[in-house]
Amino acid sequence: MTRSSLRDTKREATAHALADAAFELALERGLDGFVVDDIVRRAGFSRRTFANHFSCKEEAVATAAVSFRSVSEADELLAGVDGNASPVDILYRLMKMQLTADILWKLRELVSLAKRSPTLEPYILSAFRRLHESAQETLGFYSQGRYPDGYAHLLAGAVYGAFLPLLDGSLNVLLPGQSSGEAPGAVAFDDYLDTMFGYLRSGF
Repeated sequence: MTRSSLRDTKREATAHALADAAFELALERGLDGFVVDDIVRRAGFSRRTFANHFSCKEEAVATAAVSFRSVSEADELLAGVDGNASPVDILYRLMKMQLTADILWKLRELVSLAKRSPTLEPYILSAFRRLHESAQETLGFYSQGRYPDGYAHLLAGAVYGAFLPLLDGSLNVLLPGQSSGEAPGAVAFDDYLDTMFGYLRSGF
């Protein structure tokens, strides 16, 4: 590992430690129940270190929901993708990797927090957009120019847009890790995912 990649890894780890501490505090106390000093104390860093990564506590809280901790992690997870795989198949695999039970739970908790603290909402949208952008980049890389410009943006936008209603509870979908008693009559997450991609493959 080169010195620069080691530095990047350390920076990512610091950012995630701060974000996780902020998220934990938000769940425990609500967004108005803690300040930046509480975050750095829990994470074991200084206010200056916090300022090097985040503009405010809301940004730190929302960042806890970003899936991949590095680009290399996404590359490793997608290493087995067939070079001739369609963008839809690539995106399906990426979604299964990104949207783990932990990430979906965090995103839903963030949406719940934002309903009580609206100042958090722009930062949640920014975190979700990062997942969206990583999908676009991955699609662009694996499609290798086989599709028109803008295709990856439209496809990723359609898929990630379909997940917003899951997070705010508009659709009754049972997330991974939830019991059927928590959401009576809900569609299982994997079934919802398969149905959504079925529509994409058949052209709606």
